[in-house]
Amino acid sequence: MRLLFAFALLLLPPSTAQSRAADTAPPATSASADFSAELPRIPPVEPRDAVATFDVQPGFRIEQVAAEPLLRDPVAMSFDEQGRLYVVEMIDYSEQAKDFLGEIRRLEDADGDGRFEKSVAFAEKFSWPTAVICYDGGVFVAAAPDIWYLKDADGDGHAETRRKVFTGFARNNVQGLVNSFQWGLDNRIHGATSSSGADVRRADSDGPTISLSGRDFSFDPRALDIRPESGGAQHGMTFDDWGRKFVCHNSDHIQLVMFEDRYIARNPWLAAPGARVSIAEDGPQAEVFRISPVEPWRLVRTRLRVAGAVPGPVEGGGRAAGYFTSATGVTIYRGNAFPADYRGNAFVGDVGSNIVHRKKIEERGIELVARRADVGREFVASRDTWFRPAQFANAPDGALYIADVYREVIEHPDSLPPVIKKHLDLTSGRDRGRIYRVVPDGYRQPPLPQLATASAGELVALLAHENAWQREAAARLLYERQDRAAVPALEKLATDLQAAVPQARMHALYALAGLGALRAETVLAALADPHPRVREHAVRLAERQVDRSTELIEKLAALTADPDPRVRYQLAFTLGELPLPARGAPLAALARSDAADRWMRLAIESSLAEGAGDLLIELGGDSQFCANPQNQTLLADLAGLVARRKDQAELTRVLAKIESLCDSHPGLAGNLLLALSDGLTGKTLGDLLAEAGATKLTQRIEKLVADAREVAFDPSQPVAERAASVRALRLASSADDVAPLVALLSPREDTLIQVAALQQLATLAGADVVDPLIENWSSLPPAIRGGALEILFARPDRLPKVLDALEQGRLAPRDLDAPRAKFLLAHADGAIRERAAKLLAAHTPADRAKMLEQYRAALTLAGDAARGKQVFAKSCASCHKLDGQGHELGPNLATMQNRGPESILTNVIDPNREVNPQYVAYLVVTDEGRTISGMIRGETANSLSLVRAENQSDTVLRSQIETLQATGQSLMPEGLEKDITPQAMADLIAYLMSVK
Repeated sequence: MRLLFAFALLLLPPSTAQSRAADTAPPATSASADFSAELPRIPPVEPRDAVATFDVQPGFRIEQVAAEPLLRDPVAMSFDEQGRLYVVEMIDYSEQAKDFLGEIRRLEDADGDGRFEKSVAFAEKFSWPTAVICYDGGVFVAAAPDIWYLKDADGDGHAETRRKVFTGFARNNVQGLVNSFQWGLDNRIHGATSSSGADVRRADSDGPTISLSGRDFSFDPRALDIRPESGGAQHGMTFDDWGRKFVCHNSDHIQLVMFEDRYIARNPWLAAPGARVSIAEDGPQAEVFRISPVEPWRLVRTRLRVAGAVPGPVEGGGRAAGYFTSATGVTIYRGNAFPADYRGNAFVGDVGSNIVHRKKIEERGIELVARRADVGREFVASRDTWFRPAQFANAPDGALYIADVYREVIEHPDSLPPVIKKHLDLTSGRDRGRIYRVVPDGYRQPPLPQLATASAGELVALLAHENAWQREAAARLLYERQDRAAVPALEKLATDLQAAVPQARMHALYALAGLGALRAETVLAALADPHPRVREHAVRLAERQVDRSTELIEKLAALTADPDPRVRYQLAFTLGELPLPARGAPLAALARSDAADRWMRLAIESSLAEGAGDLLIELGGDSQFCANPQNQTLLADLAGLVARRKDQAELTRVLAKIESLCDSHPGLAGNLLLALSDGLTGKTLGDLLAEAGATKLTQRIEKLVADAREVAFDPSQPVAERAASVRALRLASSADDVAPLVALLSPREDTLIQVAALQQLATLAGADVVDPLIENWSSLPPAIRGGALEILFARPDRLPKVLDALEQGRLAPRDLDAPRAKFLLAHADGAIRERAAKLLAAHTPADRAKMLEQYRAALTLAGDAARGKQVFAKSCASCHKLDGQGHELGPNLATMQNRGPESILTNVIDPNREVNPQYVAYLVVTDEGRTISGMIRGETANSLSLVRAENQSDTVLRSQIETLQATGQSLMPEGLEKDITPQAMADLIAYLMSVK
């Protein structure tokens, strides 16, 4: 009877199903209660009835092309050149890793009707397999910690060849494993490392490993060399027709990768931001429109979490329109079956909401923006909560294929409280699985591909096919065969302006490169192609030819005037591969036209492992260039590169240029000196000036600092000028500035001035800033205290004074956030560790539970949203953005309305109950002993970017990092309640619940 009720609940409209669940659910909020009556098992929908559960975009239909017993738990798939489909079966999800149940299955459509009738176990006994791609008659398969190559040598359908090729992928999180193999334009196989990370090497070598923390990877399937690539999201990675890379994270459903890691790696002085940017116009956790009921276990867990009975963040609570929480498998549709308007669209699954979401991708200069395509609905949605669209594939037939893991429960097992988990079966569905395809109405099945027997000429012709699968399969086969008989046809296609699609010319260029047959003359012709994307890739491929062609160098230099911004963007990266004398003039030209764009600045700087000083001097001599504030940002970046490079001759030349700017552009001169000062390590700006004999410049700095002091501490001056003057004090750090700077950390001062004062105090390494900060602690605004802690903990010699203050009661244990308390308790210095253990013994998680009970009264008080907005501005806006105010550092608070008042209260009082890994705080100790905290915003080959309250950030070169430690704690501090009364909490909750 229970199963019948559950099935009826599944088929009800969502609102009805949820209300019935709410009506019948007892109000139990204790972890010791029996929830069996509330947690009925939900039965599967049989394959024959499954299509009826879907709601598909009008004009399309969904077809089931394979289902159990042909396959189970498909999480990845790849078509070979004969149209056979290799499927990864992750049967051991989520807790059977040691059972080696994973399989690779090969499906065949024997009669060409678009449905698979034949299934064979190609390979068995894998633990947590997650990715597959076809190559050279076999497949590469990822099953962390390894990547394998499998091949059927005798044609019996089973892989006799089973060779481990790479190893070192971490497997500490079942939902953060290596995934999403894709064939790249560069004739390499690309993959997503995911959140577990990797220290990877070839399996047949004991050589050094390559760290892939925060980055993805690619490997040459012939040479088996592996290298890092920009990326680093979770599950899902795809390319569009022009090789632009997209990734996704469970709570950030579409991101664009802005640059290649190799360009950043070549400049060791460049501290670059992360390459991933969110591009969804409606935000990372965009609204989704599910039509399935919320699973009962989620409702029960939400209630228990809200009540504080079990740990963990409160989830979306069961309304029909939720938010992305489990985005996966982002894929750009590149087939030819859909109408033209759908090509290039992005499709993303949400396995928790049982939907497939669609985005339209539009160019916005160098960047892209992704806009919701289907208003008020999803492209595909199912009423069946077992529908789990984990991955997608473009196919030989032009359709979009969906891998449906088809499980009763998809959730990390550690996130399920035992009181709930005992009523669930996390293996339920491991004997099931489906693959669907979406096709337009009126679709007619094309014949199966027969590329295995295609001639070289036929493969070249397929590079002009409208369906990207056909183009990529042909490109792969050309690379596999290494048949140089294809070269003449490829050279002809590379310049064929009548080709059916412009991508054909691009593919021809890369195919020639893969055969080692790309000539400078061919690249020169492509640089003049009428299509900007072809020119863009010709610029990239020119890097392999510049050492052999003066004409090519001259042509590249001329492209600084190209009308397309992405061509110029690629050119800025490519110029770094040219001989040093050939770089300067074109980089200067790009700077003059594009320095206002942050990505262009980064590309230019990546090409300046040498020569940054010369470019600064040239541009600094251009008065019109210097007058533009946006251009000044580039000049300051160049000064930082010069400082980090530490070439004394270059530094001396740059100082001379800065001195010449003191009269014509004094503000710029000051900013350049600040950039030099910030970039120097091991010496101060004063040391540098003395070594350079820059007496006149020293005198000018003294005058500039004196003027800055007058403005900085004068409350009658404009806020922006005062803040700039505070920053100018860094040019001559003085202990005399400590007291007046601390005085600026007052609620009476504008936040801009408070932040500038904190930043200046942080630079005073030799001055005693600890005592003044502690003495004024009680008057520091909440938003500033995090930055003040950053200063107190920045250097090891300050920690004893912090402990003294705790002993004396000038600081309370609750004034320390969880990451720093943990830092003291685990400190390498035994004396500090012991003192901290005594002082912080009472600062336990139990305090949070007790405080939560004390503040529960706020839920019964009438809140005032207008007053709550003021509370938000004072206590929350340093890390959260809502209604146009604050900083977008922490989670999207718009989702809190869905979670309810109790959830808001719980998250404010006990932010460390369970921390999303995305928001974990890290501590970095540099080689100079400085300690920096923050969330990791991005990683590149050379640097790590951390961000914290007030959007303050530090980008640290990896060469400067002594230790990096994940605290396991939230960046959000505990103890916010000391500045928020129960009534103020009620007001804050009212405000958060009211914002639309």
